[in-house]
Amino acid sequence: QRISLVTLGAEDLPKLRAFYQSLEWEEADFSSDTFGVFKTAGVMLTLFPHEELEKDAGVPLAKPTEGYKPVTLAINVEEKDEVDRIIDTIRSKGGTILREPSDAFWGGRTSYFADPEKNLWEVAWNPSSTFDERGAMLTF
Repeated sequence: QRISLVTLGAEDLPKLRAFYQSLEWEEADFSSDTFGVFKTAGVMLTLFPHEELEKDAGVPLAKPTEGYKPVTLAINVEEKDEVDRIIDTIRSKGGTILREPSDAFWGGRTSYFADPEKNLWEVAWNPSSTFDERGAMLTF
């Protein structure tokens, strides 16, 4: 079982890439003008033009709508106060905060935001989660 990368089909690659760059996410050396790859603790995040992703997969993909995408990506953190700090950064860089940081019924802290193309992200702290030395989540 392995997830090596997650690819987001981008309608406006330069704009979406600029958003993640503004968060100071490290971009891989092999990114190019036609796609962007960002390093994370465990999985690489790839930005690829929607129409090119459709060609590569060989199937028609649903056209983006005005609504939010039906997939949630997550940033899980090691300290409770990191949720608030990350959301403050996202807000300052133009991300849309969908749910302000709050304590969750399950004992953690959580918040949701959307990037400029309405991809949903959760930022969460779970007191029982563990991480390796790179920051990759080991237990949930």
